[in-house]
Amino acid sequence: MQQLLLTGRRLPFSLAHCLQSGQTFAWRPVCGFWMGTVCRTAYAVRQVGDRLEYIASRKHLTSTQVLEDYFALDENYREIMNHFPKDPFLQKALRFSAGLRILRQDPWECLAGFILSSTKQIVHIQQIWRKVSERWGNPIALGRGWPLLYTFPGPEVLRCCSEHSLRTCGMGFRAPYLIAAAREVDTGDLNLHSLRQMATEEARARLMKLKGVGRKIADCVLLFSLGKREAFPMDTWILRVLRYTYFHGELHIVPRRLLQFATQYFGVYGGYAQQCLFHYARMNPKKGGWYYDKKDPLTSDALRVNNQEDEGFSYRGY
Repeated sequence: MQQLLLTGRRLPFSLAHCLQSGQTFAWRPVCGFWMGTVCRTAYAVRQVGDRLEYIASRKHLTSTQVLEDYFALDENYREIMNHFPKDPFLQKALRFSAGLRILRQDPWECLAGFILSSTKQIVHIQQIWRKVSERWGNPIALGRGWPLLYTFPGPEVLRCCSEHSLRTCGMGFRAPYLIAAAREVDTGDLNLHSLRQMATEEARARLMKLKGVGRKIADCVLLFSLGKREAFPMDTWILRVLRYTYFHGELHIVPRRLLQFATQYFGVYGGYAQQCLFHYARMNPKKGGWYYDKKDPLTSDALRVNNQEDEGFSYRGY
């Protein structure tokens, strides 16, 4: 078993917060470890105090570097946290989510995952992800006693799948969107890696040209895979938190006004604030006025914040 010491700017760090905060759907808990794949390598990882202990399917010297990059351990976490306003509610959410890092995922996998996320609960997205990986991905053996893992299939594979075959994995109306995105990425019409060099607004506009991708999904891809830390994904949880915490629960505050407020208030690291607020609210659903209620007008308002093609707007992260 290999180790990665959590010292210096690698602290604070919470593996559980990172993998349970809705950023990724590719990991699952097994026997006290989290199992998933990064860069075509299978990992079993656990946190023991100030170190990560892990097993990798490929015994190469870069395993530690891969994990350090994936979990953004080179970022100055304390400096980012000090950037935010000192309002009591935000600080409570930041303390609850201490050590939550914004992951650096593969852009294609991130895009595919959030196309699958529309109107789904996180557990359902994880199930779809696993079915697609087991059917079209490549198996990776971690070793004796460990379950077999599978890579998520690349765009060159999924573009050739039939809509019917994808629907059998439970993704429903999202199947043609996934095929269309895979086709654009595989042909080079969309170069996801080139979006890193674009301004956030330009990169977002390009992603939103994809069928089934509205602002929320585009911002998730920008934040969780393309290094755009100011991107602020807005789903029903965040809309409720903002409305009840910063606008006294006023129903007339429209989603676009909330988005404008969040962009200005949380600033260049707004994505970190969004994740901490989302994680705190989802883990404490009955502590505030953000508790999910299907009769609340904000539920339907949230569907209009994109004004694009997010069918149902967002996954139901509860």
